[in-house]
Amino acid sequence: MLKDITLGQYYPVKSVIHRIDPRVKILLLIIYLVTIFMADNFISLGFIMLTILFTVFLSKVPFKVILKSIKAIIFIVIFTSLINIFFNSSGNVLIEFGIIKITDSGIATAIFVAIRVFMFVVISSLLTYTTTPTNLTDAIEKLLSPLKVIRVDVHSVAMMMTIALRFIPTLIEEVDKITNAQKARGADMESGGIGKRIKSVIPILIPLFISSFRSASDLAFAMECRCYTGGHGRTRMRQLRMTRTDIYAAIFMFVVIACMIVLNHFASFAKI
Repeated sequence: MLKDITLGQYYPVKSVIHRIDPRVKILLLIIYLVTIFMADNFISLGFIMLTILFTVFLSKVPFKVILKSIKAIIFIVIFTSLINIFFNSSGNVLIEFGIIKITDSGIATAIFVAIRVFMFVVISSLLTYTTTPTNLTDAIEKLLSPLKVIRVDVHSVAMMMTIALRFIPTLIEEVDKITNAQKARGADMESGGIGKRIKSVIPILIPLFISSFRSASDLAFAMECRCYTGGHGRTRMRQLRMTRTDIYAAIFMFVVIACMIVLNHFASFAKI
């Protein structure tokens, strides 16, 4: 399951989405996420889903890679869906077990929430799939540059955010290695009650913390060896510049928002 978590990974390929300015991508991602939560019926939500699938197609990131990121959150989606099914008492009752009632409204809400969460994960994953760590750091620094007025070290904040995001795949790989090593030594992590399983996690957490601190120390030493001193006076080989692709992407996003608002208004019959 841990291997299915692809957050923080970059997929190198030439595509229209890869060419978009990372600053524009971050802003459009925020707008996309807001738009997903603005959809209040299945028709507008389906329209947003089609636009996201079209964006994935333009990114040239294989759908099997996207599905891996979705597979990692299946348990969370199932759990939230069950909560909506069993604790939503509005609508027509379909099945009743004592105090538990399953209604058509509860099932519809569960499906609606599941689709929304899936879209949230897919569109968020595309940011790291299509943006290099360097460009992501530069974009975050540029977007947070107004905070320099109050003397916030924007470059360090952006660097820490990017490093934390990019360390996720490394930590997942490390957890997998430690787990396999503990199993090879005879550790039983899959049987017993909840208490026993919690105790079996301790032999994984301790080596993981040690390995994480060692990796952080190695990274800090490598940055010092390369004379890294922060963002003050630092220059860049490649400057971020807006292109026509960014303008087209912004226009496409505004069209999507306009269509979603229209569908929310005229497709109120499909509202949850």
